[in-house]
Amino acid sequence: MSKVHASKHPLIAHKLSKLRDKNTEPKKFRELVRELAGLLAYEATADLATMSVEVETPLEKMTAQQLQEKIGLVPILRAGLGMVEGFWELMPSSEVWHIGLYRDEKTLKPVEYYNKLPIQPRVAVCLILDPMLATGGSATATADVLKRWGVTKIKFVGLIASPEGIKAMQDAHPDIDIYVAAIDDHLNERAYIVPGLGDAGDRQFGTG
Repeated sequence: MSKVHASKHPLIAHKLSKLRDKNTEPKKFRELVRELAGLLAYEATADLATMSVEVETPLEKMTAQQLQEKIGLVPILRAGLGMVEGFWELMPSSEVWHIGLYRDEKTLKPVEYYNKLPIQPRVAVCLILDPMLATGGSATATADVLKRWGVTKIKFVGLIASPEGIKAMQDAHPDIDIYVAAIDDHLNERAYIVPGLGDAGDRQFGTG
């Protein structure tokens, strides 16, 4: 579990409790997803490489630090879209690449329906964004796509994970760090995280 990072920050815990509440309306739900994504961005990017640059303050010149690596944000459609703004507010130069996957309700396996990645990667680090790491199927499939694309440094950032999803991701991609706000108890017979927060896509877009 050394590559699994469940946040212990009280602000994240507070906002997550509001997100879980079934009475939270879509507008507020979207705001909370964005805010949680921003908070998790701090934790998930703590080890990014920096480079020295010369800047001039109002008082004198100095050597400062700036990000060295180009960042790619890869939200898994559609629920992952809500997390992009939280990251973009902190890293506005990040590229965003969309990968569309849906879960076959009979097999519970991911089916890819959208992928517009360029031929060659233009980023050094990719952050997979998806609020829920449930079965792990979509996250695993997305990591497969990114590795075939040529990216070697990949992280997964989500809000809630199940033990089953974490195991699936670690079995398939033991090199990928997982950052989440919380790890819940289990998956139910419909592969929903329990206690969870329901369907993150439906609750964001008001389609439940």
